[in-house]
Amino acid sequence: MSLFTPRSRQQPEATESEADPSSETPVVQEAPEKRGWFGWRTRYPRTARGVTIGTTVLAGLLVLGALLMPNRLDRMNLQAFLRLPVEAILLAGLLLALPRRARRITAVVAGVILGLLTIVKFLDMGFREALARPFDLVFDWPLLDDGADWVRESFGRTGQVLAVTLVIALFVAVLALCTLAVVRLSNLMNRHRLVAARTTLVLGIAWILCFTLGVQYGGVTLATKGNSEFVANRVQQVRDGLFDAEVFEKQAAVDAFAKTPPDQLLTGLRGKDVLFTFIESYGRVAIDDPAMAPQIDAALQAGDGRLKSAGFAARSGWLRSPVTGAGSWLAHSTFLSGLWVKNQQRYRSLTTGDRATLTSYFQKTGAWRTVGIVPGVRKTWPEGKYFGLDHIYDSTHLGYTGPYFSWTPVPDQFSLEAFERLEHGKKNRDPIMAEIILASSHNPWSPIARMVDWDQLGDGSVFEQIKKEGTDPKEVWKSAKSVRTEYRKAIEYSLQSLTEWVQRYGDDNTVLVFLGDHQPVPTVTGGDTNKDVPITIVARDPKVLDRVSDWGWTDGLKPAGNAPVWGMDTFRDRFMTAYAK
Repeated sequence: MSLFTPRSRQQPEATESEADPSSETPVVQEAPEKRGWFGWRTRYPRTARGVTIGTTVLAGLLVLGALLMPNRLDRMNLQAFLRLPVEAILLAGLLLALPRRARRITAVVAGVILGLLTIVKFLDMGFREALARPFDLVFDWPLLDDGADWVRESFGRTGQVLAVTLVIALFVAVLALCTLAVVRLSNLMNRHRLVAARTTLVLGIAWILCFTLGVQYGGVTLATKGNSEFVANRVQQVRDGLFDAEVFEKQAAVDAFAKTPPDQLLTGLRGKDVLFTFIESYGRVAIDDPAMAPQIDAALQAGDGRLKSAGFAARSGWLRSPVTGAGSWLAHSTFLSGLWVKNQQRYRSLTTGDRATLTSYFQKTGAWRTVGIVPGVRKTWPEGKYFGLDHIYDSTHLGYTGPYFSWTPVPDQFSLEAFERLEHGKKNRDPIMAEIILASSHNPWSPIARMVDWDQLGDGSVFEQIKKEGTDPKEVWKSAKSVRTEYRKAIEYSLQSLTEWVQRYGDDNTVLVFLGDHQPVPTVTGGDTNKDVPITIVARDPKVLDRVSDWGWTDGLKPAGNAPVWGMDTFRDRFMTAYAK
């Protein structure tokens, strides 16, 4: 009897045929089991073991990296990944405690959740780079389509297809790899339960001690529960978003001018042409940033000189926009409605409701023809009727046959000249209230149009050569410095276009209100979260500016650093009050 064979499992004695080597019955030996692809694990056991260990290590690093990865690029450093996440310890303990089937299901679910959290972190990074805020799980899904459109306009259809394909592939890969990694680690812990249990216990005690004592290195807390806080914040964000519609509806129902008779509205502007003009991405950074301030200051001084030579004066202040980086329509609707329109749900609620806007109040009086110059609109825009515009000129109705400048369909100078030709320059017309959008300073600021002789604008074909001589956005966006330079030039162009138009076509009845809609992207602002934008009122009639003399605004086109800062949603009522006396 073998020393290694239990008595209960002794083999029966060999039969005669088995014991006789001369027996004719052949002995059949089983082929070795093939493991791995085409049996490579059997043929190369050392390589197979190395691959197994390497894959397991990569799985661990992936799970740990996903748990520790911040949702901001500016916090992406080595210290962020040298921490102890409580979520990993709790998950390990749970997987060790569960029976086999439940453990497998839990591992798969945990991997999917980890992958989804990682994807949301990636979305946060992108939104912080573009909008200086994290991704909103309730309201921001439509913006992904807008982002794809922006890529197409900036880098062509091929660039859009490649970008969208890459993003989809990345998201699928993250989900799959995170799930496979958690399942692999779960199986490893099950095979080495005693070691895994002891390790989990030690790490748990270490986490508690570090958290209790507040152990830090380099200003980073060693024991972290960042993912738990991240999820809690997102759950609260979703809850707030779901209830936001009710809050906004109550706010929209309050309107100080809703019952004011039309003949008592905006009486201080009767007979004037009132132009509300938005300059895309014209933010405070253009005026305050030391790298841009000298050139922008010179552009504003030159604009002041043009206006003064034509008999105009100006007052300037600051407004705080609800958005930064993008979302111009939210800023426009905030300015015009007197409500804080901070997301797409509020915008849809506003434009499908009956809340009156600044522009619709002009229409309500019957004393103005209301028009919109919106070159950035290239498809049906039903919201235009809500804003009280009698006629809308989009990019296809301005008479422009020249080239696009990346996202910008029509250069600002041409848009203003088209407004003069189509509306303002007509004889024997009624006073006009116009909403004008100047889009040349829209991201990506490459290539940029430049000023030409107003009499040479024609149908816009003159801009073909200008575009060819312009910069390439793919090259510009390789350097933050280049982006900032092109942004500054675009703002200079918009300011020059507008002030030259007023100098050329303005008269005693011209009242211009121009402002930025939001700050540019963080690449330009350097991550500054300030949302202030300049606003200016220009008029030749001194009585117009006298009505806002108590606002504390600065003389000229450049607001002082200490000039008042109002929420953009407060302007409508302040303006209507000032011109209703």
